[in-house]
Amino acid sequence: MFTGIVEEIGVIKALVKTLMGLKIFVGCVTVLSDLKIGDSIAINGTCLTVTEFNSEGFYVEVVAETLRCTNFSMLTENSLVNLERAMTLQQRIGGHLLQGHVDALGEIVDITLEDSAWLVSIRFSENLRPYLINKGFIAIDGMSITIIDIVASIFRVTLIPHTLQATIAQYYRVGTFVNLEVDMLAKYLKNFIKQEQS
Repeated sequence: MFTGIVEEIGVIKALVKTLMGLKIFVGCVTVLSDLKIGDSIAINGTCLTVTEFNSEGFYVEVVAETLRCTNFSMLTENSLVNLERAMTLQQRIGGHLLQGHVDALGEIVDITLEDSAWLVSIRFSENLRPYLINKGFIAIDGMSITIIDIVASIFRVTLIPHTLQATIAQYYRVGTFVNLEVDMLAKYLKNFIKQEQS
């Protein structure tokens, strides 16, 4: 489980194709402090397992299904990624509870400067519509963000200066594809209602 509060921007140092998909080495500093083999770590909001690590970073393996569902197939060497270690029961939850299971890709279709923040419009796939509400949560590349409004197949969010400084959001441009994870409670509720109606 994760909170959607990014701890560090990592750098993709190596991508190696394997029979399973990809083996990726992520260069980082902060998240290494208590890292162990087998730990879960969110990379752009995608929960992956640490398979090896050293003083410069860690390795994860990405399978074909993850490549299909996320923006990982667009990563190259030197790509920057959001990193968050799995939460502990001793920490505050500053964002919202995330599983690190990406539901779909979104596409940034507009970025407008509003004072010192960015107003970002993201096109989403129709299957996510039942889980999105005004002032509800969504995870964008692993960042816990509040939805401002929804019009047709586009939702808007505000990215404050701290978020822009501390995450890869500062590099977003129109046309950037982002990983989206909707609120898990909304998914459970929709499934419960569907079963009750059948």
